[in-house]
Amino acid sequence: MTISLKTEACRLFGIEYPIFLAGMAGGPGTAALTAAVSNAGGLGTLGAAYMEPNGIRDAIRTIRETTEKPFGVNLFSLSVSDDNRRTAEVQHELNRIRSSLGLKPIADQEARSPDYFEEQFSVLLEERVPVISTAFGVLPEPFMKQAKQANIKVVTMVTTVDEAILAERAGSDAVVAQGSEAGGHRGTFDLANRPLGANIGTMALVPQIADRVRIPVVAAGGIMDGRGLVASLALGAQGIQLGTRFLTALESGAHPAYQRRLLTSTEESTVLTTAFSGRPARGVANKFTEIWSTNGIPPLPFPTQNTVTRDIRNESAKQNNPEYMSLWAGQGLRMLASGQTAAEIVKEIILQAEAIL
Repeated sequence: MTISLKTEACRLFGIEYPIFLAGMAGGPGTAALTAAVSNAGGLGTLGAAYMEPNGIRDAIRTIRETTEKPFGVNLFSLSVSDDNRRTAEVQHELNRIRSSLGLKPIADQEARSPDYFEEQFSVLLEERVPVISTAFGVLPEPFMKQAKQANIKVVTMVTTVDEAILAERAGSDAVVAQGSEAGGHRGTFDLANRPLGANIGTMALVPQIADRVRIPVVAAGGIMDGRGLVASLALGAQGIQLGTRFLTALESGAHPAYQRRLLTSTEESTVLTTAFSGRPARGVANKFTEIWSTNGIPPLPFPTQNTVTRDIRNESAKQNNPEYMSLWAGQGLRMLASGQTAAEIVKEIILQAEAIL
């Protein structure tokens, strides 16, 4: 087998190296980090799922002021609606945590989660972003058609072979095969029969998807260095996507307390939890995940749980207290380093891969 770092994904997306930055929503994935990865030869991706439309527009323009290279923007592709049938029960439990942080209790009012998707997507069209990536589903047909008409490349996060086939049929230009080692929310489409998502390891998932779709496959989940890049290419991938590896980069927006906890964690430190958002996500265990794993109270569905826990996460960050923050991370934590720029991380990965090859 001949393996080259100049893959089909490089040609398709106009990038020098087959390295994608994961679209990390909620703060870690800054415009500066996105531009830095693109400038280094990879594909930077802005995690914009929780951002207001005007904030997305501002971030895109900031990225363009910093790089002329291709970049992407990631959104959640799902219909957002709140389920408040159990909100009072959950708020009662959350008030115990609020008390420990010095926050006032919140009454039993219903949660109201914003649904910006159509407006967010319109901004991406108006700004002519080079790449749109989605989690939790394929772009619905009308939006996919608009993206194609605008000559925008579309990438879909998938966690099973069937999801990858659906993405290809819908018109996606590439898929990111997310193994269960991946940090944060993975892109499982339907949680009805798998409340913790489809948990297939990267090494098992990537070749099975690569054998069954014709579009490029990008491997994700537990990949941290050049060894992971070469292994992914050998399995049939055309590139890799990394999120956790960039959380401690100098351009990262991850809270300093979050970064410190990551740097003292190991492959055994993470858990799959629905406690913060209502959707399964992998993160470093802390008091919040421990409380929610033992209290016997099911979290609310996404996005309602995410909305009702936001004040706790924000206050925990203000207090530099990682115990009630969502510390999203994959399983390759012993390979993290501090003090590196995003460009240095990209260069290190490529040099390692070239040495192996």
